[in-house]
Amino acid sequence: MEKILDRVQSFFLDMSITEIMNHSVISVRPDRTLRQVKEILRIKRISGLPVVDNNRKLIGIVSIEDIIKALEGGYIDDTVENRMTKNVVSIDSTATLKEVIEFFEKWPYGRFPVIDNERRLVGIVTKNDVMMALLAKLGLVYLHDERRREVLDSPEYFARSLLTGERLDKSGADFYFAIDYFDINLAGVGASKLRQFLLSKGVDEKTARRVSIATYEAETNVVIHSGSTGAIYCFIKPESIFVRVEDTGKGIEDVELAMREGYSTAPDYVRELGFGAGMGLANMKRCSDNMIVMSKVGAGVVVEMEFLRGREAKQ
Repeated sequence: MEKILDRVQSFFLDMSITEIMNHSVISVRPDRTLRQVKEILRIKRISGLPVVDNNRKLIGIVSIEDIIKALEGGYIDDTVENRMTKNVVSIDSTATLKEVIEFFEKWPYGRFPVIDNERRLVGIVTKNDVMMALLAKLGLVYLHDERRREVLDSPEYFARSLLTGERLDKSGADFYFAIDYFDINLAGVGASKLRQFLLSKGVDEKTARRVSIATYEAETNVVIHSGSTGAIYCFIKPESIFVRVEDTGKGIEDVELAMREGYSTAPDYVRELGFGAGMGLANMKRCSDNMIVMSKVGAGVVVEMEFLRGREAKQ
């Protein structure tokens, strides 16, 4: 199991510690006795407690080893304050999984309190928390792959929305553009017309720009890579803009590889025309607020993107 986790953890090194740690951390005040701590550890089946002051600032930690020593030394009714470890090694709440793993490699402890910028206790993280977080992430990846398989195998591959799962009434689209793949110089015409259409419908300039950039990338991919005709559908909603770009061409063999910056299968003559430096999927993801790409080799590509209206104004 540890070998498997070693291999997969590199994929999630940027995961925030707040996604890993236990937020419902049990703590104790310094004026409590070690006997009371012993009962808490026994009832809660844990091996240590952070010690906090009245403002919940971390001031120490008391462990099962401290309790054993107190029993052997005959001072079990002494206060926590007198026996706790005061030089506590803690982790900042802005840490990433990478930093958490480095902590466990550096220090011989089984748990670390997590504190905010005012040294207030906000959680605790153990090796078990790290393992469970990684397994949960792997579970989501598995579900995503299962979801992808269900869609690709469905006879309604082109009939349903990837984002909502509902049947999509394309005839009700507010904007439609047929993509012509025979002339590469026409790549981007649909995105440009979509931008003008959105502005004419009162969509703010910044949202219309994000939509047009992402749609341009998707439209260009259809022209360069698909070898088939395609279509752009746009639905204007009160809170968002929904865009779907689809084709029935060659498809993408490895979508995850295609998501990488600069990856392209464009032939040389296309590159010489200034196109195809990358498939642009990463740029589409940056511009949109939600994006799903589904592809089946020999059956085409469907890209759906959602753009929240006025996102910049809310930030």
